[in-house]
Amino acid sequence: MRYFFEIAYNGANYHGWQIQKNAKSIQEVITDHLRTKLREDIDIVGSGRTDKGVHAFQQYFHTDIIKSIDPDDFKLDMNGFLPPDIVIRRIRKVSDKAHARFDAVRRSYKYELITSRDPFKHHYAYYFFGDLDLNLLNKASKHLLGIQNFESFSKVKTKVDNFNCEIFDANWKMENNSITFSISANRFLRGMVRAIVGTLLEIGLGKISPSQIKKIIELKDRKEAGQSVPAKGLYLTEVTYPVSIFEE
Repeated sequence: MRYFFEIAYNGANYHGWQIQKNAKSIQEVITDHLRTKLREDIDIVGSGRTDKGVHAFQQYFHTDIIKSIDPDDFKLDMNGFLPPDIVIRRIRKVSDKAHARFDAVRRSYKYELITSRDPFKHHYAYYFFGDLDLNLLNKASKHLLGIQNFESFSKVKTKVDNFNCEIFDANWKMENNSITFSISANRFLRGMVRAIVGTLLEIGLGKISPSQIKKIIELKDRKEAGQSVPAKGLYLTEVTYPVSIFEE
């Protein structure tokens, strides 16, 4: 039987979602705990990867479990077993063909900056002391919308079939000493959001014009975009699926 697990995690102590050699990952920790509790040799498939240090308010993975489980009871059991920086929010039974990665139709991220030092957000937001123009940031963000090739914002040597993504919305908001960039798309490339934020910050500082973002996209060259911002301010906030894949 196939189940979707909705989870959240603090990524500060992990080298991202994906299992890798000689580094602790979210996927590895969850897989090991599931195998121990279920006594089954199972694997899990996430909705996508998050890089080292990136957090998730909402992430999904699917797995196939031989024995029948009560989702609510198993969630409570697992949360008492997992480390405190990983939590299972919900477990739902799905059809055997449902896929956490390929069935996702929308993914949303936010990036948080703070304009004054905050000891409670030091590890969870990027302290940025430049004077940003919010109007320029939002004007530039409009050039990201639609289906485009985002190779200029992808990590190099990334194995993907193509660099096309459809961005549904992208905007900046300021509240007190916090500035938040929100973006939603059908898919994201490795390092894409952090590279976009780093490039937009140069526009917000008035170093380049908002229309320059169009040229950067057209050049399809990572060297043309700005530096990536630190991972600690990035959060996967939502993953959306068609309602039809859930059995209840």
